Amino acid sequence: MIENLALGAMLFGTALDERRSFELLDRFVGAGGVWIDTANCYAFWADPTGFGGQSETLLGRWLARRPGVRDRVRISTKVGCEPTVAGRFPESAEGLSAGAIRKGIEASLRRLGTDHVELYWAHKPDPDTPLEETVAAFGELLSAGTVGRLGCSNYPVWQVERARRMARAHGTAGFTAVQQHHTYLQPRPGTGPSVVHRFGAVTDEVLHYLEHHPDLELWAYTPLLSGRYTRADKPLPTEYDHPGTARRLAVLDEVATETGTNRNRVVLAWLTGGNPAATPIVGVSSVRQLDEAVAGVSLKLEAGQRERLDAAL
Repeated sequence: MIENLALGAMLFGTALDERRSFELLDRFVGAGGVWIDTANCYAFWADPTGFGGQSETLLGRWLARRPGVRDRVRISTKVGCEPTVAGRFPESAEGLSAGAIRKGIEASLRRLGTDHVELYWAHKPDPDTPLEETVAAFGELLSAGTVGRLGCSNYPVWQVERARRMARAHGTAGFTAVQQHHTYLQPRPGTGPSVVHRFGAVTDEVLHYLEHHPDLELWAYTPLLSGRYTRADKPLPTEYDHPGTARRLAVLDEVATETGTNRNRVVLAWLTGGNPAATPIVGVSSVRQLDEAVAGVSLKLEAGQRERLDAAL
């Protein structure tokens, strides 16, 4: 069983058709994969309607056609970013009011064809809704057994801590996972995720908080920079254009040679074996890419290799 890797289903049902999506899902489960990550808004930008739900709908069809597989997989989905008006995102995002959360989970469960999800995320902070309202609404879903755990994505550390304190005051578990952009290379300070996901990058502050709160898991999105570690036709974004990138890539190449693998596999091994360890979410479009991701999280780095990777700045 592979629990330290999540299959990202963001483009299933839009950029990836049903045949290819089913092939990847079957391969993932066949390899021992457990976690499938999606969101109620996936992928509104890739659909002519301007609204999401395609990924969850496809997953629902796959689950219905694979008797018994629902007991073998864990579903991770999100609420908060679905547009309420086509073509107007982020200003028309549904947000995280109590009503939006209840409506969001009901629609997600209907599309998925299930009565619960194992992990439910606040997709991004909602500045227009009091945090207390959001925390209470999520707590109700936990108490009802509709969701197994709660997570927050793209949140600043102070808001994660405040939400967790509020949940404890209400006698509920609150957030036990954070989902941020995390990879081996480090962007220049002050650069990184878009305005929509302003607090989406893992920083030293995030890592420090996680180290002191072992009950909180880290999930890493875009861990392989959309193929940029290994594809010459996809240059690194400008935020990685600094001397530290060259030093890190040099060590990455050394370790890849020593292990007989490549950059992608070493990055995934570094993420899953770190302190704190991360669960990478990989979006793949081919069986070859999926097999490589599985091999990456199965790769064990030697202590000296990890120390060299960590020390490269």
